[in-house]
Amino acid sequence: MQSRIYHILFALLFAGVAVAQSPEFVSTQGITADIHRANVGKISFTDQDIPLASLRESDFLHQYTLTNKSNLFMTVFMGTSLTNYMHRIAPDLPADSLTKNGGYQFTFFVDGRQIYQSNLHPGAPYARIKNTETLIRKPLIDNQHEGAWWSQSAWGRFIYNGGDQALTDGPHVFRLDIRAYVNYARPVVGELIASGELRLDVNRKPVINVAAVRLTAPKPYAGLPVSGELFDTDKIKVLKGNIDAGVFRNITSVVVLQNGKILIEEYFNGATRDSLHDVRSVGKSFASALTGIALQDGYLKSVEQPLSAFYNLKQYANYSQAKADTRLAELLTMSSAFDGDDSDDSSPGNEENMYPTPDWIKFALDLPVLPQKFGGKWHYFTTGVVLLGDVLNKSVPGQLEQYANRKLFGPLGITTHQWSYTPQKAVSMAGGIRMKALDFAKFGQLYKNNGRWNGRQVLPAAWVQQSFQHHKPLPDRPDEFYGYLFWNKTYQVQGKAYETYYCTGNGGNKIFVFRDQPLVVVVTARAYNQYYAHPQVDRIMEAFVLPAVFLKSERVKE
Repeated sequence: MQSRIYHILFALLFAGVAVAQSPEFVSTQGITADIHRANVGKISFTDQDIPLASLRESDFLHQYTLTNKSNLFMTVFMGTSLTNYMHRIAPDLPADSLTKNGGYQFTFFVDGRQIYQSNLHPGAPYARIKNTETLIRKPLIDNQHEGAWWSQSAWGRFIYNGGDQALTDGPHVFRLDIRAYVNYARPVVGELIASGELRLDVNRKPVINVAAVRLTAPKPYAGLPVSGELFDTDKIKVLKGNIDAGVFRNITSVVVLQNGKILIEEYFNGATRDSLHDVRSVGKSFASALTGIALQDGYLKSVEQPLSAFYNLKQYANYSQAKADTRLAELLTMSSAFDGDDSDDSSPGNEENMYPTPDWIKFALDLPVLPQKFGGKWHYFTTGVVLLGDVLNKSVPGQLEQYANRKLFGPLGITTHQWSYTPQKAVSMAGGIRMKALDFAKFGQLYKNNGRWNGRQVLPAAWVQQSFQHHKPLPDRPDEFYGYLFWNKTYQVQGKAYETYYCTGNGGNKIFVFRDQPLVVVVTARAYNQYYAHPQVDRIMEAFVLPAVFLKSERVKE
């Protein structure tokens, strides 16, 4: 009996050694640090980025106060590399197929309840890292370097998809599980790679003492006097306190004009009245304004003009009559049939495919036009606006940049701005123009004034009205529409409807022009590519700005 037990133990020991010494599918960097060997299969959390050579178990967080300004880093101690874990799921696939079709699965729990699960994009991280690295050292939250890593994007999706509601103020237990997955006919998920748990004391809703908050007293600005109208100062103080506390993040300015006068003007996160704000796709709406001016001056005949009036399209790839017949109006309403959709990563005309090319116009005009696919419906198409900008540049005298200075910025008294440019050094209508917040407010007020500024008709009034039409409904966004490179929505605040046309850009940048109210609002922000960028501006408008201006208490301005 004893001899049999020894034989069994010897067989198990031999099997264990054989497994331990079996070659890995791909070679890795190995496990070289004692702290790694001691924590294989675990995720540790720290409040700062600590290099592995300096990391000690005493650095591991077990309990942590989570505020809006907290940072949270993770170290994932794996037994082998991600590719080797994926090989266990799909052993018949070569390494390059594994790295192209699989990656990490993150599962987020709060208080033992699964909140969100995500199969991360196969491009995160790169194939070389998947093959070799046995350790993940990445931020989940890094307020000083937002959006720098795929791990932050995963955290952001967790927060957006239920994490924000789950992490109410008070004590919670947070857990993260990491597995490998492979899209192998269908997604197949492997064994648990690592797991980590952290007790959180959540404190993300500060109490704002309005008596301690001081609002900025606006001063006159060229073309914009100061308003003397009333508004609910306490509500704007609470907004300012929340921005300063990081509840609303990466906001750089909030400017409100009422009846063409400065009512509210606040700056944040190091910005000042003189800062030039990069508002990304807000600049697309400037292409609409310049189109209206070019029509007024006779350099364009009509929005019904086809592309064939401006280009010999047979010189480009994928010629078709449908391409030749594409109208300027379709570029203005993002409803052309060009095979481009910025919301689809696989779309040939996605803007990310355009930027690396040496000639953006050739890129645009080489695209196929597919009327059956798009059917005249709206789809976000930056390349089409770049093409519209080139039509303008070809049509106006001189260059579009000088034309804009003479016909738009000059009359508005806008003297400081910075364009972005195409590879051919023409102004890019894709977005990225930088201006002062108050100058963006002037642009909005120009539309509120039906195109007039200081008694001069800068934009045709009829063009403003045409631009502010419900030309196209926005898919999957009930009661939202698109005009001529302007968006449209209606805010509901305490039973009242406030319809606005607005310019919008990555990061949460906005110029709101309210249709039936004497109001223009500018919000600038640097929350580029962040899940919260646009929703937080909606909350700012619905909970603070609109109630403060239109549902105000009888409170005199400070």
